[in-house]
Amino acid sequence: MSSQFSRRPARRRIAGIAAAAGLALTAALTAPVAAGTAVAAQPDPQAQAGAIGPGVQVATPVTGGAELCTANFLYTPAAGQDGRRDEPGGRGAEHQSAPSGALYLGAAAHCMAGEDAMSSVDGCREPVMPEGIEVGIRGRDGRNYTGRVAYNSWAVMQDRGETDPQLCLYNDLSLIELSPAAAAVADPTVPGFGGPTGLDTDGTEQGEKVYSFQPNQLVATPYKQGLSLGQPEGPRTHVVLTTPPGVPGDSGSGYLDARGRAFGLLSSLMLPTNTNGVTDIARALAYAERYGEVGALEVVPGRVPFSPGVLPLTELPTGPSLLPLPLPDLTPAPLR
Repeated sequence: MSSQFSRRPARRRIAGIAAAAGLALTAALTAPVAAGTAVAAQPDPQAQAGAIGPGVQVATPVTGGAELCTANFLYTPAAGQDGRRDEPGGRGAEHQSAPSGALYLGAAAHCMAGEDAMSSVDGCREPVMPEGIEVGIRGRDGRNYTGRVAYNSWAVMQDRGETDPQLCLYNDLSLIELSPAAAAVADPTVPGFGGPTGLDTDGTEQGEKVYSFQPNQLVATPYKQGLSLGQPEGPRTHVVLTTPPGVPGDSGSGYLDARGRAFGLLSSLMLPTNTNGVTDIARALAYAERYGEVGALEVVPGRVPFSPGVLPLTELPTGPSLLPLPLPDLTPAPLR
């Protein structure tokens, strides 16, 4: 990949934020925290984490630069799977099982949208880059790694001619097969929180506390806590409230529920509120298994137990920041 990654024109408002040449980390990973804050006195879990894993920056090459997003979790083939189908390339054929030793890094499908995308969240209509493209990954060790897009829900939905709005708007997952060099330094642990402890398959409830590691922005702390407002838009998306909300560059970030289970990835802004739309990972993986080429996958558990609150977190939304219920009609919009 080219080492010249720069700001993508603002006409596409889905994934990108500014980056220096050479796939440099954004300011959140390099700028010192203001003196006197509680975070400055704490050990840095990012420095103790493996080079590749939750929260690392992913760069999709575009003309004159790159789209920058954030990775969520690591995934591996479920037992007895090899990711191949009876019919070569045949969508909907039966799985045989998954490539032995394959390791995947999760991201948002919209981060691989085509260069002429029109900045919507409609994965059934927006132009998308083909599966198989190479993307860059910025390791926490300062090195650049690569991976190949083995699955992109937008590409698969378009190939199948999907029209169901629940899928078109809320099925937003890509899976990057790590190169051997990247897989060798991978660590599934979520910095600062530990876990994930597994996959949440029963959704989140209104008022449930949730957590997300979002390091690629200039904020006081990348360790966010917030509240799920449930799944009022349907089972494929969660409405999540954090202060501040997820913004461009955070796209694809993973979310943990109150038990440390991986349940979602950052996908959109839910207008007219400051809440985020978070794609349900369990349902997105089920779709990938049925129609993609990766077979059945499972979340790789963290090597460190889930233990939120060890480091200072963002403020839990309270008072005026909480939305009155019932929620207004919500419209998913690209992160800007």
